[in-house]
Amino acid sequence: MTKHLWDRYEKAWLADLPRAIFEGRIIVIETVPEAQKAVRYLLAQPLLGFDTETRPTFRPGPMNEVALLQVATRDTCFLFRLNRIGAPEPVVNLLSDNRVRKVALSWRDDTHQLQRRASFEMGEFIDLQDYVRAFGIEDASLQKLFANVFGRKISKSQRLSNWEADVLSEAQKLYAATDAWACLRLYEELERLKQTHDWELKKHEETIS
Repeated sequence: MTKHLWDRYEKAWLADLPRAIFEGRIIVIETVPEAQKAVRYLLAQPLLGFDTETRPTFRPGPMNEVALLQVATRDTCFLFRLNRIGAPEPVVNLLSDNRVRKVALSWRDDTHQLQRRASFEMGEFIDLQDYVRAFGIEDASLQKLFANVFGRKISKSQRLSNWEADVLSEAQKLYAATDAWACLRLYEELERLKQTHDWELKKHEETIS
């Protein structure tokens, strides 16, 4: 069955979509030994989804440093609490690795922020904002891209929560894991469509008119 993709997805269309959530294991990393073990596991995987979270600032001034690095496989997501452990060697090794395929969204911004924690050369990442242009998709937000490709909605309710809290809530952990996993799933599905050619682009302006 041919999958229809929109060149631009209307925000209003999100309202009635079913919610997409990560249903796998979520493992919070709060020590360097835990980070070493997690990175060994992650560097043995074929594909990883990445995202970050930062405690928001509600007044003019410099941004806070990245508090959380999320790295997901199909069924497991590790949440590295960088506000607790900084950017230790295993985390830098993961970020600078060029062997494992890694997918993220708007990664240039995240790269700049992560390099505030440590000086290192970022490895090669597939940025979905660039990748979707080959399909004629103009949207840049993860929420719209996921809805466009899968017909499901990612909640953004925790985006402005405190990512430096002593204990992350279950809602925060699920939100963070879902975003990293969603990057991986989008790439997998778009790669499949690219190979099968089983998709068709629908023009937003033509439909509205």
